[in-house]
Amino acid sequence: MNNVIIIGRLTRDPELRRPQGEKETIICRYSLAVPRGGRDSETDFINIVSFGKTAEFAEKYFRKGMRVAVQGQIRTGSFKGKEGNTVKTFEIMVNNQEFADGKQDAQPVQTAPAKEQETFEPIATEDIDEDMPF
Repeated sequence: MNNVIIIGRLTRDPELRRPQGEKETIICRYSLAVPRGGRDSETDFINIVSFGKTAEFAEKYFRKGMRVAVQGQIRTGSFKGKEGNTVKTFEIMVNNQEFADGKQDAQPVQTAPAKEQETFEPIATEDIDEDMPF
C-alpha cells in the first residue's frame, strides 16, 4: 500500500501550469517543510504535485507559510542532469489536501477599522436597595 499523510508549511506559493490542448490536465506544484520531530528537530522539504480541480484549489487558496495537510501517494523517479549524472526525484501525488490551521487560512486576513471606545456613565449608588439578595 502506498499512502502517506503529511502536515507542513508551504515553502513558496503554488505554481500552476496549464498545458496546451483541450484534454491536457492542469498541474500544480508546491513544496512543504515538514518537521521530523524529536530532539534534533530536522526538517524535510517534500515536493507536492496535484492535478485538475485539486491543482486549481491549491493555486487559488494556498500561500507561502500556510500549514497544509496532504494525503497522497509517493512517486519516485530519475532523469539525466545537464552534466549527464542521474538525478533522483521524490514527490507526493495529491489525493486530498486541506488547511491544517482552520478556516481563517482560506481567506485573506482583513483588519477592521478601529472603533471608538465606548464610554459608560457611572451608576448612582444611592438608588440601589441595600436589601438585595445577591
